[in-house]
Amino acid sequence: MSWRRLPFLLPAGLALLLGVDAGLRLLGAPALPLSQRLPVVHGPLLVLGFVGTLVALERAVALRRPAGYAAPALLGVGGLLLVAPLPLRAGQSLLTAGAAALAMVYVALWRRQRDDAVLIQALGAVLATGGALLWLGSVPVPRLLPWLAGFVVLTIAGERLELARLQILSSGSAAALVLTAAAVTVSAVASLLWPTAGFPLLGASLLILVGWLAVHDVARRTVRARGLPRFIAVCLLAGYAWLAVAGGTWLLAGPVLDGPAYDAAVHGVFLGFTLSMIMAHAPVILPAVLRVRLPYRASMYAPALLLQASLVVRALVGDAWGVEVARRAGGIGNAAAVLLFLGVMVWSASSRREPGPRRPTSGTPDTAPPPQVPASHGTLTVGAAR
Repeated sequence: MSWRRLPFLLPAGLALLLGVDAGLRLLGAPALPLSQRLPVVHGPLLVLGFVGTLVALERAVALRRPAGYAAPALLGVGGLLLVAPLPLRAGQSLLTAGAAALAMVYVALWRRQRDDAVLIQALGAVLATGGALLWLGSVPVPRLLPWLAGFVVLTIAGERLELARLQILSSGSAAALVLTAAAVTVSAVASLLWPTAGFPLLGASLLILVGWLAVHDVARRTVRARGLPRFIAVCLLAGYAWLAVAGGTWLLAGPVLDGPAYDAAVHGVFLGFTLSMIMAHAPVILPAVLRVRLPYRASMYAPALLLQASLVVRALVGDAWGVEVARRAGGIGNAAAVLLFLGVMVWSASSRREPGPRRPTSGTPDTAPPPQVPASHGTLTVGAAR
């Protein structure tokens, strides 16, 4: 294990656990009596403190320069300061600085390799920086969610473009994704300035992006493979479906800032989409970043399936039909899926027993996880589905 990188990962793990506790508290479910600010900082803590730190750490590894580690350090510590007995602005300021540092890492990667995938991810980092800065300026979190959603979505979209290029992909197809990423960026800004037009535009942009992924992503083929490639593909395709739910909600409902439609859109992006991506690629990211063995095991399906089932109960029964008990039960199931996922990852990494011999899966690049993080690859899905 690369012990030097572990301290950068620990704050992300703590932010995830704190975010789960905050989510339970918001549902009125039993939760630990931690910081009273948790429900207030729930969204930025998870998106910037957890996901942002993971993204920045992988990018720092890809950059291979000590200065790159400033981004995960600032985001990780900033996330924890949000719940510390200090002024809220202390954590907000570090998160803003960390997001800006991540954007600068992408500038360095762009200078190394002028690639469309890096450009798309850099747009996501710009949205993260803008969202953190606006939150520091007291803009309410519900108004900033399109910015935070854009950060996560564009980060992952850039990686999927990189992997699609391993297949036969025309320059026009890549350009179409770049234009769609630009539309997501513009619509996120418009959602703050002109919400009535901006939110539907964001929803339409996300649906177009999902359409691109549905056509070009290698997951459509690797879902018929076995082992890790199939697990990754199942999680990817489920995540795209939830992103479509969020996009459709914003397209049809417009600027929803609370209520069932808000809950469905937010958790479609940040649980259904983002967490599915993290579950899919943890067996590849963690070995690349921490240099720890994390063999694929069929038990990894358990938290992934629990996440999908609980989200269906929460969004399609609780939110869509106004069944409060279903919304609460689904939310508790979401939290259980996260905790089960962490448990399976720890068990898989610590177990000495090797899984049984694997049969050949396919002739695609999805069968061989890379030994290190390529500089041109994305963050949450580094070297994924290879």
